[in-house]
Amino acid sequence: KAFPTGFQWAISTESFKVEGAWEAEGKGLSIWDKFTHTPGKISEHDTGDVACNSYNKMEDDIAALKTVKVSHYRFSISWPRILPDGTTKNINQAAYLLDDVNVIGYTAWSLLDNLEWAVGYTERFGLFYVNRSDPDLPRTPKASVSFYSSIISCNGRAHLLLGAFRR
Repeated sequence: KAFPTGFQWAISTESFKVEGAWEAEGKGLSIWDKFTHTPGKISEHDTGDVACNSYNKMEDDIAALKTVKVSHYRFSISWPRILPDGTTKNINQAAYLLDDVNVIGYTAWSLLDNLEWAVGYTERFGLFYVNRSDPDLPRTPKASVSFYSSIISCNGRAHLLLGAFRR
């Protein structure tokens, strides 16, 4: 069965996993910043300091979204970036005022994120491969980009596409 006419496909991200720039422009510390910087808490001393560096690579991320052909993108901004000291006395307006953003509403928790969470983020899902060994963190579309674009194009009739992807 197809998704209803007018169904809107989207992609979403969450600030800590993609934002990076953990000390940029007056951002305060989140509980995750504190936790990941505590020795012995995280395997291999991984942090979200850089993550996917979306904070500094917004144009690249927008180009990637256009490649996938999605019309809606849900993202979050780290609360400590907006409220650096945790109170409304010091609001960092530059952190949330984005030009040309058409805010429509909120979306549900994503399936891919839920799958990553279920295995403690030891597996990386998503539509783009991020080369984490390159300081520029280039993104390369995975085969799933083509498949996801096809699902969007056919309004969710994925069962019609599966035969083309099976060998």
